[in-house]
Amino acid sequence: MSTGPLLVTDLLVAVVAAAGWLGAGGAAAAGSRRVALGVAAGALVATLTRLVTVVALARAGWWFAAEKVLIAEPLSLAGTVGAGAWLSRPARETGAVDAGAWRIRLPREIGGAAVGFLLAGYASTAGLLVTVLHGYPASAGTGLLAIAAVAAATAVTWRLLGPRPAPVVSRAVLAVAAAALVAGVGLSAAPGAAAGVHDHRGYPAALAVGEPTRRFTLTAGVRGAAWAFNGQVPGPELAVTVGDVVEVTLRNRDIEQGVTLHWHGYDVPNAQDGVPGVTQDAVRPGQEFVYRFRADQPGTYWYHTHEASSLGVRKGLFGVFVVRPAAVTGVDRVVGGPFVERVRPGTPVRLRLVNTGNTTHRYAPAGAPFRVAAIDGVDLRGPTDLTDTAVAIPAGGRYDLTLTAPATPITLFVDGKATYSTVAATATATAASAAPIAAASTRTWPVLDPLTYGSAAPAPWPRADREFTLVLDRGIDLRRLVPRYAHTVGGAAYPHIPNQTVRRGETVEFTVVNRALVVHPWHLHGFHVLVLSRNGVRATGSPLWLDSFDVRPGEVWEVTFRADNPGVWANHCHNLPHADAGMMLHLTVGG
Repeated sequence: MSTGPLLVTDLLVAVVAAAGWLGAGGAAAAGSRRVALGVAAGALVATLTRLVTVVALARAGWWFAAEKVLIAEPLSLAGTVGAGAWLSRPARETGAVDAGAWRIRLPREIGGAAVGFLLAGYASTAGLLVTVLHGYPASAGTGLLAIAAVAAATAVTWRLLGPRPAPVVSRAVLAVAAAALVAGVGLSAAPGAAAGVHDHRGYPAALAVGEPTRRFTLTAGVRGAAWAFNGQVPGPELAVTVGDVVEVTLRNRDIEQGVTLHWHGYDVPNAQDGVPGVTQDAVRPGQEFVYRFRADQPGTYWYHTHEASSLGVRKGLFGVFVVRPAAVTGVDRVVGGPFVERVRPGTPVRLRLVNTGNTTHRYAPAGAPFRVAAIDGVDLRGPTDLTDTAVAIPAGGRYDLTLTAPATPITLFVDGKATYSTVAATATATAASAAPIAAASTRTWPVLDPLTYGSAAPAPWPRADREFTLVLDRGIDLRRLVPRYAHTVGGAAYPHIPNQTVRRGETVEFTVVNRALVVHPWHLHGFHVLVLSRNGVRATGSPLWLDSFDVRPGEVWEVTFRADNPGVWANHCHNLPHADAGMMLHLTVGG
């Protein structure tokens, strides 16, 4: 079983164990001893089963099991031992428990069993909540909070159901709970390192790269329920040629939140990266900002606002940016909405696919063999023909597909929907009617693994000068005035994730670990990273230089790059609501 399904299995087993112990306690309190023992037996099996899943997760990586080994399992096992201790007590006289206005009479045997089972339930539940609400890394503060919760719940239960002298014992346990609570809150809410921001005031509005050869103006404004560049969604395609000096004037007509332009995947100088508060101030209504850089990286890219990007991109502030070579032959098209094109048989076709969404999309070209010529703007080495194969493009990613047009139609299906087709005869055909293959049949096609596609080449450097690990998860962020359930990196959420700092020219290696149960498409600004391995298996295909890559649940990616672009760079999940909820940090490359 791979790590992702193992994470799900472990979580389900933990839920069954906690529910079983609590159910056994409830049955015992109700006087159903036989039912209680049966349910408790199931809970015990689940508790022991979780030992197996935790060991398996620890073998997959300490990141996946740290809080389980250090906090959750010790709590659960201690609670189980406590339940056994209560059950082993001899049955004696009927005891009466005075709980203020309540007076509950239970046989000591039944009351003791109920307390024991509920103690195990509280401990198992606390361990489960540590995983769900805190995650990685395990910390003393979290452990103390879990102990406080278990102690407090046990004290109240003991006072209501347990044998005398319940008031004396329960007060002692409550005192322990209070002490653990105070200490745990103090440790968990301790101020973390705030992410530094870049003093961008020393940068000019545009760098000295020569006189512009291509000028564009993008005016952001409200258009009904949408936000649009130049009144259209998506914004206009910005197409340039290698060697052009590009100048883009961004104007904000009336978007109160402000706007910027980030050139996604295009490794511009830091001053042109468009991250508000880091490389520039957001452009407010009535203001403008000029971006200028040289287009020396051919490929398929896109642009979008990085101010309130989760909202702005969803409302329409994005568009395609393409840098084409000086000579273009055949058909060279960015695939957008449904479109049918007349193409002469034998014509070379290049389809530029751009995923501007927050989740992975599946693209299936049908009707002719094709090759993946480039990913994220970088040509692949030795691509080969593919048939009956789909490609999965992560959020923010781009694939360039090349093929030779046959005499029969070809159709590109995106998530099962015909989006682009070629026809040789009528210009009135639609993409759906031109499809030579039913969309349903493409859903069974295998998905290309880019780590094994193309021809390998030697690594560009033998080792890394600096290494960092990013552990992606979810948890409670206590470092704000109002706690929030955040997407976290290393147990912290932006702006409390420490900056990563390297020297210019150093080679850097990132290990990116996903403990969560959702996909995190990872995106580093300013650089393409070379994929070294996934889940410990080395990449064997063409050198894969990416700026956006999906880290699926339970996956561990190792990537590397040379820090040759100075500045402070955003490094974040490109499921933009995740970034907005804390999954973002900064990389500082010294000059």
